[in-house]
Amino acid sequence: MRKLTKKILVVEDNDDCRELLALFVKRLGYKVFEAANGLQAIDRALAIHPDLIMMDLSLPGMDGNETTACLKMNPSTKDIPVLINTAYTGRVYAKGAFDAGAAGILHKPVDLTTLNMVLRKYLSAKTRQRDLSKDPHFALRFAPSLPPTQGHVERQRVFPSMVAHRGRPS
Repeated sequence: MRKLTKKILVVEDNDDCRELLALFVKRLGYKVFEAANGLQAIDRALAIHPDLIMMDLSLPGMDGNETTACLKMNPSTKDIPVLINTAYTGRVYAKGAFDAGAAGILHKPVDLTTLNMVLRKYLSAKTRQRDLSKDPHFALRFAPSLPPTQGHVERQRVFPSMVAHRGRPS
């Protein structure tokens, strides 16, 4: 399946960040839809049935975790992978995201190479058929391939454990 047939919903309240992320995703060859808050994200997800949702945590009204939880409770959207895209790096934020049903977390700022690698991984037919948050071996294979960023070593150390324990650090 060609990339252009894959639809990604970018949910971000900051207009500049949303436009930049949408531009990155478009440059990688995906069809992009945008939402500026949680309620808009739910409406758009129900209307377009995206292949993946990139969700900011800090949204006005309903935050990213609440929005993710709502999407995961709806039979029409429960199987859509949600990647949290956030500047927060603390364990409590990761735990909240995984508890809400997020498939993974990207930390801002994300570069084009990392974004491409992550999107390809989550949108591949083979990966899409299983819930990555339940596969600790995926985390062990994937985390070392990410380029280093501030806090990367700590995230890389904690991430496999969190995934293995479904968001609860060991």
